[in-house]
Amino acid sequence: MNGIGGIEVLPLDLADQASVKAFAKGFLEHQGRLDILVLNAGIMAQPLFRDKRGREGHFSINYLGHYELTARLWPALLAAGTSRVVVLSSRGHQMSDVDLEDIDFARRPYDKWMACGQSKTANALFAVSLDRRGRGHGVRAFSVHPGMIVTPGIRHLSRSELDAFGALEADGTPVIDPTMDKKTPGQGAATSVWCATSPALSSSGGVYCENCDIASVRTNSPFGVRPYAIDPQRAERLWQMSAMLTGLDIVMT
Repeated sequence: MNGIGGIEVLPLDLADQASVKAFAKGFLEHQGRLDILVLNAGIMAQPLFRDKRGREGHFSINYLGHYELTARLWPALLAAGTSRVVVLSSRGHQMSDVDLEDIDFARRPYDKWMACGQSKTANALFAVSLDRRGRGHGVRAFSVHPGMIVTPGIRHLSRSELDAFGALEADGTPVIDPTMDKKTPGQGAATSVWCATSPALSSSGGVYCENCDIASVRTNSPFGVRPYAIDPQRAERLWQMSAMLTGLDIVMT
């Protein structure tokens, strides 16, 4: 954050309920409103690990921690009058729906790609339910696919896995080709910024976006959003599960 004024950095561990609670408490004590909340923390394709509650790690960090943080910051989002929540999903949602009967891989064999995929589907569903609760009160929510971006998040992938994605040049530098969805971090951030600020979305919400546009619904394409990731009934089932797991809910009248 060097060279950027007005920036404050605070510790936050999304896999730790106490850390999320402390962060939100500190924020609310010093800030009366929150205009934009971007939920972009994430891990990808890691070996099996669980948080202190026994929740599978991708679900815990990529989704459940974001749910809890948003619920705790809800008063500040409402106080803004009009605010937006942008949650990072990804094209990885196409790898797996959310298994609401075995979210933590307690009974089924663990698969790192399915774990990552269902957490990204959960984030897309989160935007659907959050927007339904907030839109009458000025809070809109969006989910985003940023693109294929080489960051430290790939550290658990082998070179052969990265080569299968065509992610790296022969010398190990990232392949940059936005037409093939391979982007720089700045290019990847563009859709999140668009969702957070664009007047074009003033009457929209609960949608999945890519390439600075609302994605089309597709079932057999590498682009677009799968129907199950924006299904309002599945979104509500996931919300109710999340409220039970965290003890937090957002109830609007």
